[in-house]
Amino acid sequence: MVKLNVIYTRTGDSGTTGLVRGPRRSKHDLRIEAYGTVEEANAFVGNARLAAGAHHVLDPILARIQNDLFDVGSDLATPGADDPDAEYPSLRVRPVQTNWLEDQIDRFNADLSPLRSFILPGGTPLSVALHLARTVTRRAERVVSALLEIEPDTSPETLRYLNRLSDLFFVLGRVANANGADDVLWVPGNYGDVKKTD
Repeated sequence: MVKLNVIYTRTGDSGTTGLVRGPRRSKHDLRIEAYGTVEEANAFVGNARLAAGAHHVLDPILARIQNDLFDVGSDLATPGADDPDAEYPSLRVRPVQTNWLEDQIDRFNADLSPLRSFILPGGTPLSVALHLARTVTRRAERVVSALLEIEPDTSPETLRYLNRLSDLFFVLGRVANANGADDVLWVPGNYGDVKKTD
């Protein structure tokens, strides 16, 4: 169990931060950026839960995702190979967590009308909140992809999880728009009532 008695330690005042193991790193290190962006995505999921309400069908799904994102963050904050003889094993994202996301995608996508256009983030407040969570998750995915190139011992399951999670947010955004009936469709080249001024 985590126990935090002191909130500020002053150890980061030099511009570095500690990881689960290994030397301290710069606060703009790519690994720090990776789990920081995952934390940002988690905050947007919290915002989506607020938009959904405690009794909404999606709330338990989003609650589990918030907990799993902490696992993703812990995984990314633990560089290097795991010691099989360690007293406390490293917390790693497991395929079962990613597979659960796929199950949710299949479950909710089954009732959605087929897409005939790209959709814009819009419709209900919950749908917009889920699209915000999706775009931040996509950014986290890009950062983790870059991290894997320079630190290949990074868990590849973190990337797989984030990729699937952003897909789920897309599907849930449509669910929040009356199963796609209230989706806001992209109209290519739509210039609306723009009048020629020259």
